[in-house]
Amino acid sequence: MALQQTLQNLLTNPTYLVAWGVIVAVSVAVLAWDLRTNNSELKSLMMFVWGFTVLYSGPIGLAGYWWSGRTQIDHDSFWRKGFRSVSHCYSGCGTGEVLGVSIAVGLLAFKTTGTVVLTFALAYLFGYALTVGPLMQEGVGLREAIWDAFYSETASITVMEIVAISVDIWLAGEAGMGEVLFWTGLVFSLTMGLIAAYPVNLLLIYAGVKEGMMNPAKMGSEMGA
Repeated sequence: MALQQTLQNLLTNPTYLVAWGVIVAVSVAVLAWDLRTNNSELKSLMMFVWGFTVLYSGPIGLAGYWWSGRTQIDHDSFWRKGFRSVSHCYSGCGTGEVLGVSIAVGLLAFKTTGTVVLTFALAYLFGYALTVGPLMQEGVGLREAIWDAFYSETASITVMEIVAISVDIWLAGEAGMGEVLFWTGLVFSLTMGLIAAYPVNLLLIYAGVKEGMMNPAKMGSEMGA
């Protein structure tokens, strides 16, 4: 209970809110500048993925992009593949979760169970979509991309959403849409889901269930060829 109260106090503290807002805005601006100036060859859906990853997690997302998503990385690695992989899941799931919680609470006035069900459903929908899209842009057919997304992303989405939704309910389960904690608790929970799903994606890649997204450095070399 002490930890819960401490986090709730932090997430509703005006100084923290202003500071975090500034940090996220700067992170998004840096990402946009780098994508436009140095990495315009990345696929459009990859730009979308990184944009939402940074929007939801600020400097954590930007650091992940800088480390694993730029064409300028000096080499690819198992760990970088894992972060690119989880970022796809995260950008889609995060969008689904934000929409799910907002619709369930704001429009439908659902209680906890209804909110969880709708949020999970939209998280799966958007999570699969944000994997299918980039795969198709890499030349994979629609049917194969859908199967690959279902086969490779289900475990990651499930872990991410169990953690994110549980944390959100724990922190802001009683908050309404008009309360600051409703939104800050949601954003905090999304980042917890990202962290929880990263090792899951590493395990999936290690086991050969998924390959991880294309090495961005290859995109740069192909454009320069």
